Order: sequence, then C-alpha cells, then structure tokens
Amino acid sequence: MITQFLGLPEDISANGYLIDQMLEVVHWFMLILFVGWTTFFFYILWHFRKKNNPVAQYHGFRSKITTHAEVAVVIIESILLLGFALPLWARQVHMEGEPGLRVHAVAYQFGWLFHYAGEDGKFGRRDPHLVCTANPLGIDWTDPASKDDVVSLTTLKVPSNVPVEVRVTSKDVIHNFSAHNLRVATDAIPGHMNPVYFTAIKEGDYDLICGQLCGAGHGLMKGCITVMPPAEFKDWIKNSKAIPPDQPVAQLK
Repeated sequence: MITQFLGLPEDISANGYLIDQMLEVVHWFMLILFVGWTTFFFYILWHFRKKNNPVAQYHGFRSKITTHAEVAVVIIESILLLGFALPLWARQVHMEGEPGLRVHAVAYQFGWLFHYAGEDGKFGRRDPHLVCTANPLGIDWTDPASKDDVVSLTTLKVPSNVPVEVRVTSKDVIHNFSAHNLRVATDAIPGHMNPVYFTAIKEGDYDLICGQLCGAGHGLMKGCITVMPPAEFKDWIKNSKAIPPDQPVAQLK
C-alpha cells in the first residue's frame, strides 16, 4: 500500500519485490514513530502548561517510558539493517556463477553510452587519449577484442530473465544511473566503475534517468532500457557490427 501511495513504477526485476517490501516496512515504521513522537510532543505541551507549572521545571520530563522507547527504536532499526537490508543487498548482488551479460554504462553531459563486449565476451581496450567525436568511448580499434564490440547510444538493451551486471562510470561530472522499474541505482563517478545487478523479467521499454543534478541539461538526460527476448538480443549483438573509427554515428542507435 505504501509503495502504491509513493507512486513507484511497475516492478520488472526478479528481486524488486524485496525492495518494495523493505520500503513498506520502513515507511510503516516511520509512520508509527511520527505518530508516537507527535503524540508525546503534544502531551509535553499539555503536561507543562502554565496552569500546572507556574514556575519553570528545569529537570524536564522524567520517565522510563522514553528511555524504553528509544531503546526499542534502536533495536528495531538494527533489525531492519541486519535482518532485512544486508541480506537483501547480498541477494541482490549474488549470482550463481557468472552474470549472463556484462555491460559498461558511461554517462556524460547529458546522455548515456553503453558498451557491449560482443560475441567473444571480451571488452576492447579503452584509452582516454583516443576519445574524440568519432570515438566517444576511446575504444582502441587495433585491439583484437574490439572487433565485435557494440556501442549503443541512449538505449540499454538487455535480455529478459538473464542476470545482468552493469558497470557504471562517467566521462565528466558525477551522474547517477537510476532505473526505478528495476529498483536499482548507483552513482556514475569519473575514473571509477560502480556495479549494479538485476534480472529483468518483463519485456518492454522502461525509463532510465540521471538521479544526480549534473548541470543545466540534467532534466534532458533520459535514456531507455529495452528488455527483449534472449534470442532477439543475441541476434542484435550478432548483427551489430563494430563501429568504424571514421563513421561512429551510424552505429550509435
């Protein structure tokens, strides 16, 4: 009920329901705390009103109830962290063997580039000194591993029901890879790769946004996640040729 009230989009991730359950528990706990502490606040206003206390009482409210309440809050928060959050995180990142697909996501002002290893499963070498308009990722096309690499602009294509690891980085400022339908998000930091893991279970097109204020065009930095049947994805990778260094734009689609 809470997640519906918050307006969260449809969950299409295999482990997304665990995130929703966690949000549900945390928000109910926050609501109980809000009602409890607000009630206590108004009780204090009534208890120390001028009629009953013409002279200020500097020792304040003395009761073991508040101490017990604070201890209970700490215990519940510890249970939420150790009993829910950490096991959820472990399950989110745990995969049986290797992920079915690895993708490099590169953010820039103001868009997304996605680098696929191709059929050989090996990413070609990237060199920042090679970055230019014709080669936005700085891929070294002399590297044999680059011969079947695929680069997609704006659209992240993934197969359904296949574990995916996306390693996120940035070319300029700090961005944020935020896919609400997959219940994943992580910062894109220059010089560092942050992994996110998910298994999409429903085919279709879903929004990808930047969750960090990254400049004047932040609101326009919107991408797309396309979930397709595994066979169709395999054909797409197979039929997508490596980007020629002199004609990159035609392949960035």
